[in-house]
Amino acid sequence: MNDDAIYRDLVLTNDSKIVLLVMDGVGDIVSASTPKTALDLARTPNLDRLAPKSAMGRMIPVLPGVTPGSGPGHLGLFGYDPCEVSVGRGVIEALGLDLDLKEGDVAARANFCTVDESGIVTDRRAGRIPTEKNVELCNLLRENIPEVDGVPVTIKPGKGHRFVVVFHGKEAGLGDGVNDTDPHVTGKPIHKAESQTGSEASKKTAAVVNAFYDKALAVLKGRKPANAFLLRGIALKPPIPTLGDRFSLRCAAIATYPMYKGLAQLVGMTKENPAGETVKDLFAKFKEVRDKYDFFFIHVKLTDQGGEDGDMDLKVRIIEETDAALPDLLQAAPEVLAVTGDHSTPVCMKLHSWHPVPVMIHSEVAGWDGKKRFTEKEADTGSLGVFPARYLLPLLMANARKFDKFGA
Repeated sequence: MNDDAIYRDLVLTNDSKIVLLVMDGVGDIVSASTPKTALDLARTPNLDRLAPKSAMGRMIPVLPGVTPGSGPGHLGLFGYDPCEVSVGRGVIEALGLDLDLKEGDVAARANFCTVDESGIVTDRRAGRIPTEKNVELCNLLRENIPEVDGVPVTIKPGKGHRFVVVFHGKEAGLGDGVNDTDPHVTGKPIHKAESQTGSEASKKTAAVVNAFYDKALAVLKGRKPANAFLLRGIALKPPIPTLGDRFSLRCAAIATYPMYKGLAQLVGMTKENPAGETVKDLFAKFKEVRDKYDFFFIHVKLTDQGGEDGDMDLKVRIIEETDAALPDLLQAAPEVLAVTGDHSTPVCMKLHSWHPVPVMIHSEVAGWDGKKRFTEKEADTGSLGVFPARYLLPLLMANARKFDKFGA
Protein backbone atom coordinates (compact mmCIF):
# COMPACT_ATOMS: atom_id res chain seq x y z
CA MET A 1 0.00 0.00 0.00
CA ASN A 2 1.45 3.39 -0.96
CA ASP A 3 1.36 6.59 1.07
CA ASP A 4 -1.65 7.97 -0.79
CA ALA A 5 -3.76 4.90 -0.05
CA ILE A 6 -2.86 5.03 3.65
CA TYR A 7 -3.67 8.72 3.96
CA ARG A 8 -6.92 8.34 2.02
CA ASP A 9 -8.08 5.56 4.36
CA LEU A 10 -7.38 7.71 7.42
CA VAL A 11 -9.19 10.89 6.33
CA LEU A 12 -11.73 12.38 8.73
CA THR A 13 -13.94 15.36 7.95
CA ASN A 14 -14.39 18.25 10.36
CA ASP A 15 -14.72 22.03 10.26
CA SER A 16 -11.04 22.80 10.90
CA LYS A 17 -9.50 25.36 8.56
CA ILE A 18 -5.95 24.96 7.22
CA VAL A 19 -4.01 27.90 5.79
CA LEU A 20 -0.82 27.38 3.80
CA LEU A 21 0.86 30.79 3.53
CA VAL A 22 3.59 30.64 0.89
CA MET A 23 6.10 33.46 0.63
CA ASP A 24 7.58 32.48 -2.72
CA GLY A 25 11.34 31.88 -2.61
CA VAL A 26 11.56 33.04 1.01
CA GLY A 27 14.46 30.73 1.90
CA ASP A 28 17.93 32.27 1.81
CA ILE A 29 21.51 31.55 2.85
CA VAL A 30 24.24 33.31 4.78
CA SER A 31 27.21 34.08 2.54
CA ALA A 32 30.13 36.47 2.22
CA SER A 33 27.89 39.04 0.54
CA THR A 34 24.79 38.32 2.65
CA PRO A 35 25.84 37.80 6.30
CA LYS A 36 22.15 37.77 7.28
CA THR A 37 19.12 36.36 5.46
CA ALA A 38 15.99 38.32 4.64
CA LEU A 39 14.14 36.60 7.49
CA ASP A 40 16.98 37.62 9.83
CA LEU A 41 16.79 41.25 8.74
CA ALA A 42 13.02 41.67 8.54
CA ARG A 43 11.08 43.19 11.42
CA THR A 44 8.39 40.56 12.05
CA PRO A 45 6.70 41.15 15.43
CA ASN A 46 3.65 39.06 14.55
CA LEU A 47 5.59 36.05 13.33
CA ASP A 48 7.80 36.49 16.39
CA ARG A 49 4.74 36.10 18.62
CA LEU A 50 3.75 32.88 16.85
CA ALA A 51 7.25 31.37 16.72
CA PRO A 52 7.61 30.22 20.36
CA LYS A 53 4.25 28.44 20.17
CA SER A 54 4.91 26.68 16.86
CA ALA A 55 6.86 23.79 15.41
CA MET A 56 9.65 24.51 12.93
CA GLY A 57 11.86 22.65 10.49
CA ARG A 58 13.25 22.60 6.99
CA MET A 59 11.82 21.07 3.84
CA ILE A 60 13.55 19.60 0.78
CA PRO A 61 11.35 20.59 -2.21
CA VAL A 62 12.37 17.74 -4.54
CA LEU A 63 15.57 15.83 -3.69
CA PRO A 64 18.79 16.87 -1.93
CA GLY A 65 20.82 19.02 -4.28
CA VAL A 66 18.01 19.43 -6.83
CA THR A 67 16.92 23.00 -7.59
CA PRO A 68 13.14 23.14 -8.21
CA GLY A 69 11.17 25.29 -10.55
CA SER A 70 8.04 26.90 -9.16
CA GLY A 71 5.84 24.05 -10.44
CA PRO A 72 7.66 21.20 -8.69
CA GLY A 73 8.12 23.40 -5.61
CA HIS A 74 4.39 23.95 -5.24
CA LEU A 75 3.44 20.38 -6.15
CA GLY A 76 5.52 19.28 -3.18
CA LEU A 77 3.70 21.72 -0.90
CA PHE A 78 0.39 20.32 -2.14
CA GLY A 79 1.39 16.79 -1.15
CA TYR A 80 2.55 15.42 -4.51
CA ASP A 81 5.92 13.84 -5.23
CA PRO A 82 7.45 16.18 -7.84
CA CYS A 83 9.52 13.28 -9.15
CA GLU A 84 6.35 11.32 -9.91
CA VAL A 85 3.99 14.11 -11.00
CA SER A 86 5.23 16.37 -13.77
CA VAL A 87 3.37 19.43 -15.05
CA GLY A 88 4.64 21.66 -17.82
CA ARG A 89 5.00 25.33 -16.93
CA GLY A 90 2.95 26.29 -19.97
CA VAL A 91 -0.05 24.27 -18.80
CA ILE A 92 0.07 25.93 -15.38
CA GLU A 93 0.27 29.44 -16.84
CA ALA A 94 -2.50 28.76 -19.38
CA LEU A 95 -4.93 27.52 -16.73
CA GLY A 96 -4.04 30.47 -14.53
CA LEU A 97 -5.06 32.80 -17.37
CA ASP A 98 -8.39 30.96 -17.65
CA LEU A 99 -7.58 29.29 -20.96
CA ASP A 100 -9.54 26.07 -21.43
CA LEU A 101 -7.02 23.46 -22.58
CA LYS A 102 -8.56 20.76 -24.76
CA GLU A 103 -7.23 17.36 -25.72
CA GLY A 104 -4.15 17.80 -27.91
CA ASP A 105 -3.49 21.42 -26.94
CA VAL A 106 0.17 22.20 -26.25
CA ALA A 107 0.81 25.19 -23.98
CA ALA A 108 4.03 27.11 -23.41
CA ARG A 109 4.91 29.74 -20.85
CA ALA A 110 6.58 32.67 -22.61
CA ASN A 111 8.34 35.82 -21.59
CA PHE A 112 9.60 38.69 -23.65
CA CYS A 113 13.35 39.13 -23.70
CA THR A 114 16.04 41.25 -25.34
CA VAL A 115 18.52 39.91 -27.89
CA ASP A 116 21.41 41.71 -29.59
CA GLU A 117 22.16 41.87 -33.31
CA SER A 118 23.71 38.39 -33.17
CA GLY A 119 20.67 36.84 -31.50
CA ILE A 120 22.35 36.56 -28.10
CA VAL A 121 20.04 37.01 -25.10
CA THR A 122 21.12 40.10 -23.14
CA ASP A 123 18.09 40.35 -20.82
CA ARG A 124 15.83 37.35 -20.16
CA ARG A 125 12.99 39.59 -18.93
CA ALA A 126 13.24 42.56 -21.33
CA GLY A 127 13.76 44.94 -18.44
CA ARG A 128 10.56 43.60 -16.81
CA ILE A 129 8.40 45.56 -19.24
CA PRO A 130 5.06 46.75 -17.80
CA THR A 131 1.93 44.69 -18.36
CA GLU A 132 0.52 47.39 -20.66
CA LYS A 133 3.44 46.92 -23.06
CA ASN A 134 3.04 43.16 -22.84
CA VAL A 135 -0.61 43.45 -23.87
CA GLU A 136 0.34 45.65 -26.83
CA LEU A 137 2.95 43.19 -28.06
CA CYS A 138 0.70 40.15 -27.58
CA ASN A 139 -2.03 41.86 -29.58
CA LEU A 140 0.51 42.50 -32.35
CA LEU A 141 1.58 38.85 -32.41
CA ARG A 142 -2.03 37.66 -32.32
CA GLU A 143 -3.01 39.82 -35.27
CA ASN A 144 -0.09 38.62 -37.37
CA ILE A 145 0.05 34.95 -36.41
CA PRO A 146 -3.41 33.36 -36.06
CA GLU A 147 -1.98 29.98 -37.09
CA VAL A 148 1.27 28.18 -37.90
CA ASP A 149 1.38 25.45 -40.55
CA GLY A 150 -2.35 24.96 -40.16
CA VAL A 151 -2.20 24.81 -36.34
CA PRO A 152 -4.35 27.51 -34.68
CA VAL A 153 -2.46 29.62 -32.11
CA THR A 154 -3.77 31.41 -29.02
CA ILE A 155 -1.61 34.14 -27.42
CA LYS A 156 -2.62 35.66 -24.11
CA PRO A 157 -0.70 38.19 -21.98
CA GLY A 158 -0.02 37.63 -18.31
CA LYS A 159 1.68 40.02 -15.91
CA GLY A 160 4.77 42.06 -16.67
CA HIS A 161 6.89 40.34 -19.32
CA ARG A 162 5.06 37.00 -19.19
CA PHE A 163 2.54 35.56 -21.64
CA VAL A 164 1.20 32.20 -22.82
CA VAL A 165 1.15 30.54 -26.23
CA VAL A 166 -1.19 27.61 -26.92
CA PHE A 167 -0.91 25.51 -30.08
CA HIS A 168 -4.25 23.77 -30.71
CA GLY A 169 -2.87 20.55 -32.06
CA LYS A 170 -5.46 17.78 -31.75
CA GLU A 171 -5.81 17.48 -35.53
CA ALA A 172 -2.06 17.90 -36.10
CA GLY A 173 -1.14 15.25 -33.52
CA LEU A 174 1.09 17.44 -31.39
CA GLY A 175 2.77 16.02 -28.28
CA ASP A 176 5.07 16.50 -25.33
CA GLY A 177 8.81 16.07 -25.13
CA VAL A 178 10.16 19.36 -26.49
CA ASN A 179 12.95 21.31 -24.80
CA ASP A 180 12.72 24.88 -23.50
CA THR A 181 13.94 27.52 -25.94
CA ASP A 182 15.02 29.56 -22.92
CA PRO A 183 18.80 29.18 -22.37
CA HIS A 184 18.13 30.15 -18.70
CA VAL A 185 21.15 32.48 -18.70
CA THR A 186 22.15 35.60 -20.59
CA GLY A 187 25.01 35.54 -23.09
CA LYS A 188 23.63 32.61 -25.08
CA PRO A 189 21.29 32.39 -28.10
CA ILE A 190 17.67 31.27 -27.95
CA HIS A 191 17.58 27.49 -28.29
CA LYS A 192 15.92 25.78 -31.21
CA ALA A 193 12.99 23.57 -30.28
CA GLU A 194 13.89 19.90 -30.65
CA SER A 195 12.20 16.61 -29.87
CA GLN A 196 13.57 15.03 -26.72
CA THR A 197 11.76 11.72 -27.19
CA GLY A 198 12.03 11.08 -30.92
CA SER A 199 8.28 10.52 -31.22
CA GLU A 200 6.45 11.82 -34.26
CA ALA A 201 4.15 13.92 -32.07
CA SER A 202 7.13 15.52 -30.34
CA LYS A 203 8.85 16.21 -33.67
CA LYS A 204 5.69 17.89 -34.99
CA THR A 205 5.49 20.13 -31.94
CA ALA A 206 9.15 21.15 -32.31
CA ALA A 207 8.58 22.01 -35.98
CA VAL A 208 5.51 24.11 -35.17
CA VAL A 209 7.33 25.96 -32.37
CA ASN A 210 10.26 26.77 -34.66
CA ALA A 211 7.92 27.98 -37.40
CA PHE A 212 6.15 30.17 -34.84
CA TYR A 213 9.50 31.66 -33.86
CA ASP A 214 10.32 32.49 -37.47
CA LYS A 215 7.10 34.45 -37.84
CA ALA A 216 7.07 36.06 -34.40
CA LEU A 217 10.67 37.27 -34.42
CA ALA A 218 10.02 38.97 -37.73
CA VAL A 219 7.06 40.82 -36.15
CA LEU A 220 9.13 41.90 -33.12
CA LYS A 221 12.27 42.86 -35.06
CA GLY A 222 13.58 46.32 -34.21
CA ARG A 223 11.49 46.73 -31.06
CA LYS A 224 13.18 47.57 -27.78
CA PRO A 225 13.60 46.24 -25.22
CA ALA A 226 11.25 43.36 -26.08
CA ASN A 227 12.47 42.17 -29.48
CA ALA A 228 12.25 38.42 -28.80
CA PHE A 229 10.81 35.89 -26.37
CA LEU A 230 11.65 32.64 -24.58
CA LEU A 231 9.45 29.56 -24.20
CA ARG A 232 9.42 27.19 -21.22
CA GLY A 233 7.39 24.18 -20.20
CA ILE A 234 6.04 23.23 -23.64
CA ALA A 235 3.53 20.55 -22.68
CA LEU A 236 0.15 18.83 -22.81
CA LYS A 237 -2.19 18.91 -19.81
CA PRO A 238 -1.57 15.77 -17.68
CA PRO A 239 -4.18 13.82 -15.67
CA ILE A 240 -3.64 14.46 -11.93
CA PRO A 241 -5.73 13.28 -8.96
CA THR A 242 -7.14 16.28 -7.10
CA LEU A 243 -6.73 17.16 -3.44
CA GLY A 244 -10.42 16.45 -3.09
CA ASP A 245 -9.83 12.91 -4.33
CA ARG A 246 -6.76 12.38 -2.17
CA PHE A 247 -7.67 14.15 1.08
CA SER A 248 -11.41 14.96 0.81
CA LEU A 249 -10.58 18.66 1.04
CA ARG A 250 -12.50 21.61 -0.34
CA CYS A 251 -9.64 23.86 -1.43
CA ALA A 252 -9.24 27.51 -2.38
CA ALA A 253 -6.32 29.30 -4.00
CA ILE A 254 -5.85 32.98 -3.20
CA ALA A 255 -3.14 34.28 -5.50
CA THR A 256 -2.53 37.04 -8.02
CA TYR A 257 -0.06 35.52 -10.51
CA PRO A 258 -1.52 33.26 -13.22
CA MET A 259 0.98 30.44 -12.83
CA TYR A 260 0.11 29.76 -9.21
CA LYS A 261 -3.61 29.99 -9.83
CA GLY A 262 -3.21 27.58 -12.73
CA LEU A 263 -1.27 25.04 -10.72
CA ALA A 264 -3.83 25.25 -7.92
CA GLN A 265 -6.66 24.73 -10.40
CA LEU A 266 -4.91 21.68 -11.84
CA VAL A 267 -4.94 19.97 -8.41
CA GLY A 268 -8.59 20.82 -7.78
CA MET A 269 -8.54 24.17 -6.01
CA THR A 270 -11.09 26.89 -6.69
CA LYS A 271 -9.54 30.20 -7.66
CA GLU A 272 -10.74 32.95 -5.33
CA ASN A 273 -9.44 36.20 -6.76
CA PRO A 274 -8.62 38.98 -4.27
CA ALA A 275 -9.86 42.54 -4.89
CA GLY A 276 -6.29 43.83 -5.18
CA GLU A 277 -2.69 42.67 -5.19
CA THR A 278 -1.48 43.53 -1.68
CA VAL A 279 -1.03 40.98 1.08
CA LYS A 280 -3.90 42.65 2.95
CA ASP A 281 -6.08 41.97 -0.10
CA LEU A 282 -5.09 38.29 -0.02
CA PHE A 283 -5.98 38.00 3.66
CA ALA A 284 -9.24 39.92 3.19
CA LYS A 285 -10.31 37.37 0.58
CA PHE A 286 -9.53 34.54 3.02
CA LYS A 287 -11.76 36.11 5.65
CA GLU A 288 -14.51 36.54 3.05
CA VAL A 289 -14.54 32.90 1.90
CA ARG A 290 -13.37 31.20 5.12
CA ASP A 291 -16.53 29.19 5.65
CA LYS A 292 -16.66 27.76 2.10
CA TYR A 293 -13.47 25.66 2.19
CA ASP A 294 -11.25 23.46 4.36
CA PHE A 295 -7.83 24.32 2.89
CA PHE A 296 -6.49 27.67 1.71
CA PHE A 297 -3.37 28.23 -0.36
CA ILE A 298 -2.34 31.90 -0.06
CA HIS A 299 0.53 32.98 -2.29
CA VAL A 300 2.84 35.99 -1.85
CA LYS A 301 4.98 36.45 -4.96
CA LEU A 302 7.46 39.30 -4.61
CA THR A 303 9.78 37.68 -2.06
CA ASP A 304 10.96 35.55 -4.97
CA GLN A 305 11.47 38.57 -7.22
CA GLY A 306 13.66 40.15 -4.55
CA GLY A 307 15.82 37.03 -4.51
CA GLU A 308 16.03 36.75 -8.30
CA ASP A 309 16.94 40.43 -8.67
CA GLY A 310 19.53 40.30 -5.88
CA ASP A 311 17.42 42.91 -4.08
CA MET A 312 17.62 42.23 -0.36
CA ASP A 313 15.66 45.38 0.46
CA LEU A 314 12.69 44.22 -1.62
CA LYS A 315 12.73 40.72 -0.14
CA VAL A 316 12.84 42.13 3.39
CA ARG A 317 10.08 44.65 2.62
CA ILE A 318 7.68 41.98 1.34
CA ILE A 319 8.31 39.80 4.39
CA GLU A 320 7.60 42.81 6.61
CA GLU A 321 4.41 43.65 4.68
CA THR A 322 3.24 40.06 5.08
CA ASP A 323 3.95 40.19 8.80
CA ALA A 324 2.19 43.53 9.22
CA ALA A 325 -0.96 42.13 7.59
CA LEU A 326 -0.85 38.86 9.55
CA PRO A 327 -3.30 39.98 12.29
CA ASP A 328 -5.99 40.21 9.59
CA LEU A 329 -5.44 36.54 8.82
CA LEU A 330 -5.23 35.47 12.45
CA GLN A 331 -8.45 37.32 13.24
CA ALA A 332 -10.27 34.73 11.15
CA ALA A 333 -8.71 32.05 13.39
CA PRO A 334 -7.63 29.19 11.14
CA GLU A 335 -7.03 26.09 13.26
CA VAL A 336 -3.77 25.40 11.42
CA LEU A 337 -1.37 27.90 9.87
CA ALA A 338 1.79 26.94 7.97
CA VAL A 339 4.25 29.62 6.87
CA THR A 340 6.90 28.64 4.36
CA GLY A 341 8.13 28.98 0.76
CA ASP A 342 8.08 26.76 -2.30
CA HIS A 343 11.88 26.92 -2.62
CA SER A 344 14.82 29.09 -1.62
CA THR A 345 15.92 32.03 -3.78
CA PRO A 346 19.12 33.32 -2.16
CA VAL A 347 19.81 36.99 -2.84
CA CYS A 348 23.50 36.26 -3.38
CA MET A 349 22.67 33.71 -6.11
CA LYS A 350 19.83 35.56 -7.88
CA LEU A 351 18.37 32.15 -8.70
CA HIS A 352 16.23 29.40 -7.24
CA SER A 353 18.38 27.00 -5.25
CA TRP A 354 18.43 23.54 -3.69
CA HIS A 355 18.72 24.80 -0.11
CA PRO A 356 16.07 23.46 2.30
CA VAL A 357 13.17 25.82 2.94
CA PRO A 358 12.24 26.99 6.46
CA VAL A 359 8.73 26.05 7.60
CA MET A 360 6.66 26.89 10.68
CA ILE A 361 3.43 25.13 11.69
CA HIS A 362 1.18 26.78 14.26
CA SER A 363 -1.76 24.90 15.74
CA GLU A 364 -3.18 23.86 19.09
CA VAL A 365 -1.34 20.52 18.86
CA ALA A 366 1.74 21.34 16.75
CA GLY A 367 4.00 21.37 19.79
CA TRP A 368 5.94 24.38 21.04
CA ASP A 369 9.56 24.56 19.95
CA GLY A 370 10.10 27.77 21.92
CA LYS A 371 11.98 29.46 19.09
CA LYS A 372 12.37 33.22 19.25
CA ARG A 373 11.82 33.97 15.56
CA PHE A 374 10.93 32.36 12.23
CA THR A 375 14.33 32.24 10.52
CA GLU A 376 16.46 29.66 8.76
CA LYS A 377 18.78 29.33 11.78
CA GLU A 378 15.92 28.75 14.23
CA ALA A 379 14.24 26.30 11.84
CA ASP A 380 17.46 24.28 11.63
CA THR A 381 16.94 22.94 15.15
CA GLY A 382 13.13 22.73 15.18
CA SER A 383 11.16 19.62 16.11
CA LEU A 384 10.02 18.98 12.52
CA GLY A 385 13.59 18.29 11.43
CA VAL A 386 14.40 18.13 7.72
CA PHE A 387 11.76 16.36 5.62
CA PRO A 388 10.50 16.14 2.01
CA ALA A 389 8.04 18.92 1.20
CA ARG A 390 5.43 16.41 0.01
CA TYR A 391 4.81 15.45 3.65
CA LEU A 392 3.83 18.97 4.71
CA LEU A 393 0.17 18.59 3.73
CA PRO A 394 -0.24 15.33 5.67
CA LEU A 395 1.30 17.08 8.69
CA LEU A 396 -1.23 19.89 8.32
CA MET A 397 -4.04 17.35 8.03
CA ALA A 398 -2.87 15.71 11.26
CA ASN A 399 -2.67 19.08 13.03
CA ALA A 400 -6.24 19.78 11.90
CA ARG A 401 -7.37 16.42 13.37
CA LYS A 402 -8.36 15.26 9.90
CA PHE A 403 -6.68 11.84 10.19
CA ASP A 404 -7.90 8.83 12.14
CA LYS A 405 -5.57 6.47 13.98
CA PHE A 406 -3.64 3.97 11.83
CA GLY A 407 -4.07 0.38 12.90
CA ALA A 408 -5.52 -1.20 16.01
